[in-house]
Amino acid sequence: MAGGAPPLQERTMKSLLILGAGGFGHMIQETALMLGYEKAFFLDDAVKETDVIGKCCDYESFLKEYDTAVAALGDNNMRLYWTEKLMEAGYQVPAIIHPSAVVSPSAVIGNGSFIMQNAVVNTHTTVEHGVLINSGAVVDHDSFIGRGAHIGLGSVVKSNCKIAPKQKVEAGEVIFSTRRKIDGVTDRNLEDAIYAFGFGPRCSYVKPFGAGHINETYAVYMPGEDGDELSYVLQRVNSNVFKDPAGVMDNIFGVTEYLRNVIREEGGDPDRETLSYIKTKSGCNYFEDSEGEPWRCYNFIPDSVCYQLVEDPEQFYQSGNSFGHFLKQLSDYPASKLNETIPDFHNTVKRFGAFKFALKRDLKNRAATCRPEIDFVLAREDDCGVLVKQQEEGLLPLRVTHNDTKLNNILFDEKTGKGLCIIDLDTIMPGLAANDFGDSIRFGAATAEEDEPNLDLMHFDINLYELYVKGYLEETRDVLTEAEIMNLPWGARLMTLECGIRFLTDYLEGDTYFKTEYPEHNLIRARTQFRLVDEMEQRFDEMNEIIRKYM
Repeated sequence: MAGGAPPLQERTMKSLLILGAGGFGHMIQETALMLGYEKAFFLDDAVKETDVIGKCCDYESFLKEYDTAVAALGDNNMRLYWTEKLMEAGYQVPAIIHPSAVVSPSAVIGNGSFIMQNAVVNTHTTVEHGVLINSGAVVDHDSFIGRGAHIGLGSVVKSNCKIAPKQKVEAGEVIFSTRRKIDGVTDRNLEDAIYAFGFGPRCSYVKPFGAGHINETYAVYMPGEDGDELSYVLQRVNSNVFKDPAGVMDNIFGVTEYLRNVIREEGGDPDRETLSYIKTKSGCNYFEDSEGEPWRCYNFIPDSVCYQLVEDPEQFYQSGNSFGHFLKQLSDYPASKLNETIPDFHNTVKRFGAFKFALKRDLKNRAATCRPEIDFVLAREDDCGVLVKQQEEGLLPLRVTHNDTKLNNILFDEKTGKGLCIIDLDTIMPGLAANDFGDSIRFGAATAEEDEPNLDLMHFDINLYELYVKGYLEETRDVLTEAEIMNLPWGARLMTLECGIRFLTDYLEGDTYFKTEYPEHNLIRARTQFRLVDEMEQRFDEMNEIIRKYM
């Protein structure tokens, strides 16, 4: 037992004054004598017995003779009233716990409360003062029993329940947990997810988090030593994109648990250098809400920062180093164990085919609004097969790849500025190293954000490209084959082209994949990618020379 009234076993046992000489009072007298009290006498307004030494109103007169007293009254109002009167008068008012009761050391039992024969009070439960938990009752973990309440014979108060002051739980009754209002929760599915992961009873508030295009993401704040703290990240996974959530989460749990061991062997901190995903209370990798949508959760990593755009060239060098190290850490993880959760995700040939299909159908009659962009893609059909053909011929091996290696999928240590942890692991699958490399370049070596409407601001920065190559090859030159290294520039060109194709395809199909904020959003995104492709083509020889420089 922690907190509240001191247990009688830890006190010097003398005499106990009991208000109420009815049947319940006599039960308390017997329990007190079992606990080691030398004598226990009563105050009662009606009962006349040898052990009754006065009326309840005489309580202050006995304070010098009896410094310890309790109110053993069955009526909730009366028990609470007299418990508080005794406390105000200066009596020591202990909790009386029957020797056969089971009370968790972490439970808090208030002054003047009674835990009777064979009752159970489980972990982290709070019982306020003047409460009666009757024989055989069970109060499960993390519950709160308000002052003056009565938990009846053989009743069950399940975990995370709140019993109001002076409430009576009838004999044999089962009380199920009640949900409390959590600030920021306006949706039942979000509330269900919070409770499914066990955060409901203590969660302070939630709010939207991050800047991703695909999933709904929330920051979960919990009470901490210095106030509310961002503790967890909760996501509703877009099932239109990830049609195999079980496969996605199997991949994530397999890779992150493997990484924890690798990081330990490297002497690192696995709680900060890889994401720690959390299972639901029922032990599942994810929670499925009433609409069949999957939710997953992981620990927030404090003192870390995420960048949407390169603010300092050193960040992009660190980005290359981090993604290169990630590939190196997973070089012995069998790619064959991974589920291909989005088939042909970076098969640029099939992405081109999907684009032509969308163009033929033109469901939203948008083709007329993007003729130059359509022609740009059609002119590069042969380029789309450069990496796919080499993979099919066995020249480029499949590895464990991230498949979404943007700068904003790295957490940087806020204090040192070094890359800390790779995040957003939905697309962990077998893939080509060149694709991961290329996706980083398309995002990080750009001089503007991918939805910048002013194309004069969007350029390919060859200096940032070189910094990334340097950081990436420092980690991977001993892991990758020569063919993989020499195809890295093609990865940059093709991942940028592929991303533009995907944006344009989604625009033609009516914006069903990426989140958009206005009708032309995906078209604007496609244009920025095609501007980058054009400039990469113009500087392709330089890109290859830089690769040879750092091999």
